[in-house]
Amino acid sequence: MDMAFVLVTCDLGYEKSVIDELKNITSVNDVHGTFGIYDIVAKVENFDVQEILDTTIAKIRKIPHVCSTLTLVGIPEQS
Repeated sequence: MDMAFVLVTCDLGYEKSVIDELKNITSVNDVHGTFGIYDIVAKVENFDVQEILDTTIAKIRKIPHVCSTLTLVGIPEQS
């Protein structure tokens, strides 16, 4: 199974609503609020790396109040 960590920056005060939306996306298996440059980190898993990228582009980035994302795709041989 392929995985990626999506780091999310959102509008101030909307962290909880973005986390709730992320939890409703099928490929998102874990979500945490964070301190620092990024507000949220989401673990996305799927059997197809293209599906992970599609989830990030078509679903996560479309959530209201998401300002930006940084997607870190895992290297299967190093997990």
